[in-house]
Amino acid sequence: MIKEFKTFIAVARDGTFTGAGAQLGLTQSAVSAQIRRLEDYLGVELFDRGARAAVLNVHGREMLPQAEELVAMAERMASAGGAGHVSGSLRIGAIASVQQDLLVRALGLFRAQYPDVRVRIVPGVSLSLLGRVEAGEVDLAVLIRPPFALPPELGWQPLLSEPVALAVPAAMPEAPWRELLATQPFIRYDRASFGGRVVDLFLKKQRIRVHEAVELDEIEAIANMVRHGLGVALLPRLRRLDMTGLRLLPLGEAAFQREIGLIGRLPFEPGSMRGKIAECLLAAAAEP
Repeated sequence: MIKEFKTFIAVARDGTFTGAGAQLGLTQSAVSAQIRRLEDYLGVELFDRGARAAVLNVHGREMLPQAEELVAMAERMASAGGAGHVSGSLRIGAIASVQQDLLVRALGLFRAQYPDVRVRIVPGVSLSLLGRVEAGEVDLAVLIRPPFALPPELGWQPLLSEPVALAVPAAMPEAPWRELLATQPFIRYDRASFGGRVVDLFLKKQRIRVHEAVELDEIEAIANMVRHGLGVALLPRLRRLDMTGLRLLPLGEAAFQREIGLIGRLPFEPGSMRGKIAECLLAAAAEP
């Protein structure tokens, strides 16, 4: 039934029988026949038949991670048997701030070992990406650590801790960071995001009232607003952040961090594609 499980995974990822068939070189009727055969084998329906698209029902969402592990195991067995070839696809959710640095280096390591695995990067904010992991719409996601407990079936792998500093225009006169926060216009990291919640908690803990000017969820855009004199902002120290026109002031004893990590369904089996990309992300995060 490996073929049917692969077809099930393709339909779940694409969202349509037609699109999955195009990827697999099958007609829509052939995809439908394989899904019916798999449902008969499992004894449950996997998709919501009332939806226009191929939407996983509760049974489908439960079966998807198991199907992915089963297919990954079959691929490992074929590789161990001497084929030396792994193919397939991997869906990785990623927040914007990791896509141009950490993820690039991790994918370089991953594709050096698995050049025939097709990787799809799914962008989004941390909260939406967490939901997509839970729904089985992505295999794993690189995001900011949630400020609440994860469901037991999901695991958290820390990758980076980014110190948060006060970003000010380079030409701004020297002054204590607390004074600047209290007197200058404040460009806020969106409170609806996990990172923005950490910033908001810091301000409340320090009992600092800010003069809000703008609120948004894009680090580079916030930095650019500060650079152009629109205000000050609490920003994580990204390794690739363009410091032109900026000055970052440390927060001293009040310092805090933004934690970046990997979330996915447990377990991250060492020999699976999910396990390998987790290893590559850890290696990339450890690079200077």
